[in-house]
Amino acid sequence: MKLNYPKVHTCTDQKVFISLYIQNKRYRLYNGKRIGSKISPNSFPVQQRKAIANLLAAEVHKYLLQGGVLKSFRTDNVIIGTPSSKDYLRHALETKLKGDYSAKYKKMLQGVYDSITQTMKGEELSCKHIEIYLERYSCGVSFNTIRRHLNVLINEAVSKGMRLDFKTKSRKAKSMLNKPFNNITDLLCEIKAYNHKLYLCCLMTYGCLLRPHREIRELSWGDFSDDLCFINLSGKRNKSGRNRIVPVPSYIRSILVRGEAQNNIFSGKHQPLNEDYFTTLWSRFKAQSNTLEQGQTLYSFRHSGAIDIYKRTGSLTKLQKAMGHSSLAVSLTYLRGLEVAELTEEDMPRV
Repeated sequence: MKLNYPKVHTCTDQKVFISLYIQNKRYRLYNGKRIGSKISPNSFPVQQRKAIANLLAAEVHKYLLQGGVLKSFRTDNVIIGTPSSKDYLRHALETKLKGDYSAKYKKMLQGVYDSITQTMKGEELSCKHIEIYLERYSCGVSFNTIRRHLNVLINEAVSKGMRLDFKTKSRKAKSMLNKPFNNITDLLCEIKAYNHKLYLCCLMTYGCLLRPHREIRELSWGDFSDDLCFINLSGKRNKSGRNRIVPVPSYIRSILVRGEAQNNIFSGKHQPLNEDYFTTLWSRFKAQSNTLEQGQTLYSFRHSGAIDIYKRTGSLTKLQKAMGHSSLAVSLTYLRGLEVAELTEEDMPRV
């Protein structure tokens, strides 16, 4: 790229700066901070500023001719030069953060970016850095989750010009069983006595088969039909990405007291409760409960509801619609994870 020599200018207030054109766009520099130089002409007496500015112009020109990177004022956007691995990763992150993804997904990408750049310690990204970062995760599920999000950033950065040839294999993770409840009525009574908001969340997770931490937590009264018989969720409000109409059982409608359409059903305000509200509340309930068993979580209400539907109907199609799954294959995998028997004694070989 042809680079013109910077010119020195003086403002009406006697401050000086240098200017240069890069790809037909003019840029100004009042000091050398953006190229790592300590030259600051305007810190000198007025009569010396122009001479110091000429020194700055020479240093900037030499720096850029040698392949130095010049970034935008107050941002990390690269104007000229070869971006670093961190620059590429940051651009990749910015691209993903502008995409139509969930807040949880974006938060995870931000966390992975922060961690991998800290691991790099100012160096160029290498296979060694990635290996060191991933070695922190001994659990197969956590390893695969972080690996998947890291690959998203790296692949996006590579598409923007970053050079890195590295592939990691996923780890085999043991199936985690979200143990369903056998005593659903007794447990709900215990939760009701502990906290009404947690009770309503658990009841709707079981009866409406919605996911508690986002779909239920973010519900407003405007999401309900006038008679409270249905919940209408747009594709942006649920994991499947498709519009859903969910029936509300009578035992849930009986405890609902409609508020203003724009208000959240839990907070009573425009804004929903914080993201960790039900996670924290469930942890506190679990610590004092004598009813819960190992492997039972807040999601176990959804799992228990799924089993109830399948056992009563025997229909994967109805289960798929109730759960909002993208395909029957997902529903089938879901049932396997819940250890619902797919074979009976009558199905086995006979003698």
